[in-house]
Amino acid sequence: MSLFAKAGHFGHFSWQVICRFVTLRWSVDTTLQHLSQTLFRCFLPVIAVVLPFGMVIALQGLEVFHLFGAERLLASLASVAIIRELSPVLASVLVAAQGGSANTAELGSMATEEELAATKVMGLDPIKLHVVPRVIAMTVACPILNVAGTTAGIGGAFFTAVYVKGENAGIFIDQLWEYTTPFDITAAFIKTAVFGLIIGLVSTYLGYYAKGGAAGVGKAVNSTVVNSILLFIAANYLLTSAMFGAMS
Repeated sequence: MSLFAKAGHFGHFSWQVICRFVTLRWSVDTTLQHLSQTLFRCFLPVIAVVLPFGMVIALQGLEVFHLFGAERLLASLASVAIIRELSPVLASVLVAAQGGSANTAELGSMATEEELAATKVMGLDPIKLHVVPRVIAMTVACPILNVAGTTAGIGGAFFTAVYVKGENAGIFIDQLWEYTTPFDITAAFIKTAVFGLIIGLVSTYLGYYAKGGAAGVGKAVNSTVVNSILLFIAANYLLTSAMFGAMS
């Protein structure tokens, strides 16, 4: 299948998912179950990755700001960098690696063992039952995990700046929101929701159409992580340009 044919096939699959979502043809209970599983899988990895990045930003930022005597700007740098870019991207990478791969593995196993085909034979809609709840769960999970990642990242920057490097805690807290606006937080929610939607669609698509037994499922899982990250990184550039480029 050519690249354009694959893109068209994926677009048709995504349209089917969106139609079932809009017409409320999906189970809320199943969606909440997948959401809780995704949050459980990804919460600690997101914290473990974003927190040290916040600490590194504080270390590197202080080295630069010391040259200009502008150490008080560190909190502003950390909040803008973490809220706008660092946490949304890193949290979504972890969601793709943990939640997205799990989606593909589960659906891939169902596809190769003909469970999805059996669902159709019984007159049920496998996309409604197995795909839509997972896509919604990914879309909701990413913003929630981004909040956890943002909190951890800023906390890591605060700990390093105040307790490791001896900066004034009051100044750090006072400057934390100096250059950060409510729009930054809103933009982060929008971006991570889009990232989650991309991860959900890619992971379920590759799992739904997986072939070739265990080897095919393994290949689909690997493709999920690579393709979803590439797609939402490209989407991140477009969204950032649209939302923040218009402000410059």
